[in-house]
Amino acid sequence: MTNTVIFFIGAVFLIAMLYFIILAIRGSFRYRGKMLVSCPETQEPVGVKVDSGSAAISSVLGDNEIRLSNCTRWPEKQNCGQECLQQIENRPAACMVQNILANWYSDKTCVFCKKAFAGIHWHDHKPALRSLDDSIVEWSEIPVETLPSVLKTHLPVCWNCMIAENFRKQHPQLVTETKTGQAKHK
Repeated sequence: MTNTVIFFIGAVFLIAMLYFIILAIRGSFRYRGKMLVSCPETQEPVGVKVDSGSAAISSVLGDNEIRLSNCTRWPEKQNCGQECLQQIENRPAACMVQNILANWYSDKTCVFCKKAFAGIHWHDHKPALRSLDDSIVEWSEIPVETLPSVLKTHLPVCWNCMIAENFRKQHPQLVTETKTGQAKHK
């Protein structure tokens, strides 16, 4: 009888721990990555990052209170009231940079190969952009707060064409043009 009670208590404890771990992971993932919000003070775009550890603990405790761990206006404005968090709390997915980019690419085709952007591979084959001066720009080079203006002026480039165009610029002696204008490696 005692072993059964101990087993039952252990099982209940493990289930409760699993439940709290799932809550913590969900809270952390809900606010993961870089986010773009409008600063309530300036009405300008700013890049922010939510403190994911705090969000995880908050989810477990049930109060769902979040705070920032970083903002592009910091350190000068680090002591602001963080009123921008309301935008994130109301629509976290709409503020995530990765989602904003996925939506922007969703109805576009690559400026070079004209292929549509199907699922985007953010971990290995990230798409890029072609700037006004025809250079290829990767996302790691673009400050989050400039995202709205960049998306208005730049053109989409798929990962394959980004690699090919960078190769063409770095090693022009190894590339010849065909009659159709397509690059051909020597």
